[in-house]
Amino acid sequence: MTVESGAATTAALSQALPPDEPAPDGLVQLLTPEGERIDHPDYPLDLSAADIKGLYRDLVLVRRIDTVAISLQRQGELGIWASLLGQEAAQIGSGRALSPRDMVFPTYREHGVAWCRGIDPVKLLELYRGVSHGGWAPEEHKFHLYTIVIGAQTLHATGYAMGLQRDGAVGGDRGEAVIVYFGDGATSQGDVNEAFVWASVFNAPIVFYCQNNQWAISEPLEKQSRVPLYQRARGFGFPGLRVDGNDVLACYAVTQKAMQAAREGQGPTLIEAFTYRMGAHTTTDDPTRYRLASELEVWKLRDPIERVRAYLARTGLAEPEFFAEVDEEAKQVGARVREACRTMPDPPPLAIFDHVYAEPTAILRAEREQYAAYLDSFDGESAR
Repeated sequence: MTVESGAATTAALSQALPPDEPAPDGLVQLLTPEGERIDHPDYPLDLSAADIKGLYRDLVLVRRIDTVAISLQRQGELGIWASLLGQEAAQIGSGRALSPRDMVFPTYREHGVAWCRGIDPVKLLELYRGVSHGGWAPEEHKFHLYTIVIGAQTLHATGYAMGLQRDGAVGGDRGEAVIVYFGDGATSQGDVNEAFVWASVFNAPIVFYCQNNQWAISEPLEKQSRVPLYQRARGFGFPGLRVDGNDVLACYAVTQKAMQAAREGQGPTLIEAFTYRMGAHTTTDDPTRYRLASELEVWKLRDPIERVRAYLARTGLAEPEFFAEVDEEAKQVGARVREACRTMPDPPPLAIFDHVYAEPTAILRAEREQYAAYLDSFDGESAR
């Protein structure tokens, strides 16, 4: 990327969402970067002080888990880590808007949504340490396993949503729906567009939640689409909208409304959460090679945590003691996650054969026996 193109991208982003001005037309915002509460006629939101303080706590704790995981990877304790730095509001806001019956299909970066679904962050680290294939029961948490293949989960989610229709789980007071997460780069994948087609024509109860963090690894948004991503929904026949992805209240409100519409049988919605990946794509990436430092500085002014903190402090809904308590809890959670990762046992080598099929096949048994014999050929204690 040239300096000229990077500067143009930064200028475009600054025009899209100025840090010191109201949100432009077409973007749903309920909390400005300065922490001022504003109303939106289509998305009324009635949250108590305790609710908003709870969202702030989620944001802070999830960021601490994320930063600890980055440090662990740098110290050789994790093989890789996909950071959510800067995207906390997009995930916490949407995650807390879900009902216990809704099903989530994540990518590999939805650590905040996993937190909202009650998954121990240590389970996430097991995956990135390479000692498990996920470690949680999707049906128990209503949170599917992480998906590495870009966009593949959108088809899985659409199929699951169509299954809900056939099970009679749509409509009524206990209706169910699906939400699937993906990034802006995934919108260029065929799987995502096929999922849009199927969800549309079958009126599936699903919300497509695109976290537009501006960069598909090193490719800027301008290489993904010539129109705002949310407008793509129109071509497939269902509604789309853009929300300030750094505004936890707006993300909560739009997700709540879209999910309720899906549960009632009104079909799919595409939500584009306009946010920014403040860190690297993963810990193997160096973002300084393709984007300008000035771009990052612009987005730091829109930090999702600081705006909630400013709102709570300005309105007197939270005292300094509350912020101190959350910070102390974050330290404790971070210390627990760090220690759990460092002391995490490696699985027995033969465990790799345990969950390949529901019932082992003859070929699998033979391969297991061959590998067991190989392990037993080493001197000393059994390597099993």
